[in-house]
Amino acid sequence: QVQLVESGGGLVQPGESLRLSCAASGNIVSTNAMAWYRQAQGKQRELVAVISSGGTTTYVDSVKGRFTISRDNAKNTVYLQMNSLKPEDTAVYYCNAEISTVLAYPKRYNYWGQGTQVTVSS
Repeated sequence: QVQLVESGGGLVQPGESLRLSCAASGNIVSTNAMAWYRQAQGKQRELVAVISSGGTTTYVDSVKGRFTISRDNAKNTVYLQMNSLKPEDTAVYYCNAEISTVLAYPKRYNYWGQGTQVTVSS
């Protein structure tokens, strides 16, 4: 069993910052790519940022220069530093990780967190 637990969401004003965390736990052998998605009310879930096991990062255009994804491989944790937040960043943010477990190794499966609400409003 693998669990991804997110934290760090909340209500902030435009221009402020938040840092999201997502910790994976369970019988994990290896963690490959880790990512953050978001889903605004009435919209489809979209990929925000992804980081490979080697640290290569990719961002959706709308957050480039404002958001930074990072990871701590020893802790199986991924972070999303969000600066200069805008009202259009309001959404539920989900973390996603490609993980191989003790029972499934070497196969990898995608796991999702439960989501954390980020609201940007004055």
